[in-house]
Amino acid sequence: MSVADLRGILTYVPRFREKIFVVAMDGSIIAHENFPNILLDLAVLRSLNIHLVLVHGAGHQVKELAQKTGVTISNHHGIGVTDEETLNVSMTAANRVTHEILEGLSSSDIRACCTNAVIAHPYGIVQGVNHQYTGRVERVDVGFLHQLLEKDIVPVIPPLGFDGDGKTYRVNSDGVAQKVAEVLKANKLIYISEYAGISNGKKLMQLSVSEAEDYLKKKRSELPLELSLKFEHCVKACMNGVSRSHLIDGRIDEALLSEVFSAEGVGTMIYANEYQAIRQAKKKDVRAIQTLIRNSVQAEELVKRTRQSILAQIDDYYVFETDRTIVGCVAIHTYPEQQVGEMACLFVSSNNENQGIGGKLMRFLDTLAREKGLKALFALSTQAFNYFSQKGGFKEVPSDYLPAIRREKFDQSGRNSKILWKEIQP
Repeated sequence: MSVADLRGILTYVPRFREKIFVVAMDGSIIAHENFPNILLDLAVLRSLNIHLVLVHGAGHQVKELAQKTGVTISNHHGIGVTDEETLNVSMTAANRVTHEILEGLSSSDIRACCTNAVIAHPYGIVQGVNHQYTGRVERVDVGFLHQLLEKDIVPVIPPLGFDGDGKTYRVNSDGVAQKVAEVLKANKLIYISEYAGISNGKKLMQLSVSEAEDYLKKKRSELPLELSLKFEHCVKACMNGVSRSHLIDGRIDEALLSEVFSAEGVGTMIYANEYQAIRQAKKKDVRAIQTLIRNSVQAEELVKRTRQSILAQIDDYYVFETDRTIVGCVAIHTYPEQQVGEMACLFVSSNNENQGIGGKLMRFLDTLAREKGLKALFALSTQAFNYFSQKGGFKEVPSDYLPAIRREKFDQSGRNSKILWKEIQP
């Protein structure tokens, strides 16, 4: 891990300190060779005073145990009918998985305990089919969980629920995780499975709740059943008070930390509130802007800007934030007498390219120029002129279009930039 990575993590620490993360792990991930690394990642989160609640599945282990013992089970994933034999196998498998998690957490000196915080009742008869020992989550004992968290104890919740008579039911761990995250008002709900997230030709890194709902309506049938259900739980959780929900591939080393401590992440994130925003730059943003554009300046794509020059025109700069991390910037320098403005310093982090951020910044400047009463925008470019033409609606013009004071600087620079122009529609 580089120094830059550590600095990036530090920007998130104050934001997440004392917050609650509900982490749901599939049984197949707990059986995977990368599971010890996930435990180490969980230890990192705990060391940063992030409160953890772990919910685990056991479908993989139920299936394996049934095969070893020769028991025919009614289902292994907790969705559908659970007969008595399947319940017995499920309890044995779930208890073994819980014990394995507790062992792993103990090796990192993290106190944890298995809980019976999920109160369930029978799923019942659906479309004429009695689901027997499959349960629905009736409620979660939130007081009990808060007591454990206040004592720095990590609750570990198996895919089992209990009713008032002490009967046990098999419950789906993904649904349990959603309910737990909601009642605890968790900051994050993270599903760790063998699915890397949602794609639409390419990985969808961030989706608003409305975008996720729309995707489900149109493409649910194209998703594997288990992934579609996890995705649905993510959406419901965000609709019911959880700030962020995530889908990540637990087979990838450091996936959990990369998802939590970077703006781009490695999986798919659904967010409940405004996640991306354009705002006017502040003095404290100057270093971040310089760091952001450094490589582009070295490649002579952008003109070098000193700290003093940016500070002197800080009111002209705007930044694009992703989860409060600056990933893009742009500036508008106005020439009121000519009623024109210059679009300058447009840049997007390489980690956030191809997400439409550059287009959003240009459309934002169009609106801003209109509000300022400008009739046109111009830009000078040595390498991105095709992008500005195709995505921004600019066209190449001769240098006499420039305001006199800007043309003088243009002639002195020797950069031989192309001059691009766009009329602003009222």
